[in-house]
Amino acid sequence: MRNKEAAIGFIFITLLIDVIGFGIIIPVLPKLLAQMNNISINEASKYGGYLLFAFAVAQFIFSPVIGNLSDQFGRRPVLLLSLLGFSVDYLILAFAPDFWWFFVGRVIAGITGASFTTASAYIADISTPETRSKNFGMIGAAFGLGFIIGPFLGGVLGQYGVKIPFYAAACLSFANFIYGYFILPESLAPENRRKFDIKRANPWGALKQIAKYKQLKYLLLAYVFLYIGSHAVQSTWNYFTMYRFGWTEAMVGYSLALVGILVAIVQAGLAQKAAYFLGLERSIVVGFALYTIGMILFAFASQTWMLFVFLIPYCFGGIAMPNLQSYMVGKVEPNQQGELQGGLTSLMSLTTIIGPIMMTSVFYYFTTDRAPFVFPGAAFLLGGIMMCVSFIITWYILLSKSGKIKTNLYNNSENIKFIKNTN
Repeated sequence: MRNKEAAIGFIFITLLIDVIGFGIIIPVLPKLLAQMNNISINEASKYGGYLLFAFAVAQFIFSPVIGNLSDQFGRRPVLLLSLLGFSVDYLILAFAPDFWWFFVGRVIAGITGASFTTASAYIADISTPETRSKNFGMIGAAFGLGFIIGPFLGGVLGQYGVKIPFYAAACLSFANFIYGYFILPESLAPENRRKFDIKRANPWGALKQIAKYKQLKYLLLAYVFLYIGSHAVQSTWNYFTMYRFGWTEAMVGYSLALVGILVAIVQAGLAQKAAYFLGLERSIVVGFALYTIGMILFAFASQTWMLFVFLIPYCFGGIAMPNLQSYMVGKVEPNQQGELQGGLTSLMSLTTIIGPIMMTSVFYYFTTDRAPFVFPGAAFLLGGIMMCVSFIITWYILLSKSGKIKTNLYNNSENIKFIKNTN
């Protein structure tokens, strides 16, 4: 038991440092791209979308490979190589003389960007049905805490030069690699390993494998709509706030730090409590509803204080994802957890191929004179509509009587046991 608790601590610290490195660069990216290409902030959003697109395509192709390799060779070596790859990526970005070097760096990051995939499989290895939501919530807590520290540091360091945060991110990622090399233990027992299968180690093969779990197909559809919609925030927040409200790098960093605080609170403990008091299925549905409400409110915010207030319902929607992941993990055998997480990451990467280009294009279009009217919040409204679709799907499948009758396979004894023993 102590070894498992220690392992959770190790993976938490590893992910925390990783997210700090990622969050540091967000506040300075819009102005850096604008300066590099001699364009306006709203037009720079298109280039930001291209960078996310490059990262996502590479990750979509290589995540199933990474997940399957971790099922054969273990989580530790794959995770370490991923962390080293991020360090190289940030150095490339720091020294990049033009946009195309940025593009190359993002491709490298996408290829090696398996830290969350492998970490999810790592946690699945050492979790019981009773502790899955709590342990997966720690991923969200690391993400949230990293986004408290990372963007705050990025906003502060960005005042001394737009490339300073990239050097800091490279140092943090390399320190993370060193930490993992000496501290992180292996989680996958030899008897739970399986040989690498190239047929299953491609993005379509991974999706085909997780699609065979019939009881997951509708939730996977909701998963896709949610993540596409979420890119209204992930891909345009820094550009939107700088364009609409004239925010500085520091102000962007402070707002993302608040996001980190709220996400850490929600996913570190509130997600598990929600599963206990509301039930696993209802907590997922309520979370999707809160996501939808928060996103639509962003679209119509007219003053800075409104954005900060509207972050509360949006971030509280985070109760959905750890419980949804816990639900899906309970459907998969121990020796297929890496494959499942690789498949889910491929799905998420597929949405990242679509989402950033879609949302940054909508944002840019509705901030130009080509649009029928100027509406900088258009991307948020589109994201809210997509999240509403996810809410309807999950409500129908998990809560409505007709949905439950048609998908009777959702009666999961492990999740029932989880709810009874969470208190």
